[in-house]
Amino acid sequence: MSTGPFAALNLSAATGDDPELVAENRRRVLGVFGDPPLARLDQVHGTVVHIVSGPGVREGDGLLSAEPGLLLAVSVADCYPLLLEEPGAGAVAALHAGWRGVLGNILAVAVERMEAAFAAAPERLRLAVGPGIAADSYQVGEDLAARFADAGYEAAVLPDPEPGRARLDLPAVIRRQALDLGIPLQHIEFAGLDTYTHPELFSYRRDGSKSGRMWGLIQLPPFAG
Repeated sequence: MSTGPFAALNLSAATGDDPELVAENRRRVLGVFGDPPLARLDQVHGTVVHIVSGPGVREGDGLLSAEPGLLLAVSVADCYPLLLEEPGAGAVAALHAGWRGVLGNILAVAVERMEAAFAAAPERLRLAVGPGIAADSYQVGEDLAARFADAGYEAAVLPDPEPGRARLDLPAVIRRQALDLGIPLQHIEFAGLDTYTHPELFSYRRDGSKSGRMWGLIQLPPFAG
């Protein structure tokens, strides 16, 4: 198991952690799920979403599947993991959403693909949003703040005491996007944990290159028997 700054079960081999320890961390996590096949991403901070039916690594920031037992993973350390389930269609999704993914509305891309591929209905969707950097901790420049305001998310741009800076409320944008897509409010759940202020969580903004990575995971239950 990893030690030092990576001791909170770092799952990324690209952080400078010992690869053998990362492999052991991953074995422990997968063991909780019964050692299932794993689909994960080479993330690029975009809005490319893949439909998958088997394990492997795809380049992009989202995975959709209707394959029972297949575990979908996204890697995060301030960005938000967005996990979707549509029980009526028997489909799930795992999305990686930093500011680029949120601004590009990766959630809408995923929902539209779920509708087309699996006949998913937005009113049946359930959305879980894991830990990420909260508005109080997320200071950004005026240019980025203006991009969100110009996209119609003025309410998510908050004042900052430092001149030329602002605070950005990504959870508020994600909630707005989910509601606009027709996902019922009672089907939206936020972990409400700020990665920057919780030392037991990895935060790239707080720790830089010494930050490990967490996984957001979702799986359709495997067939019984």
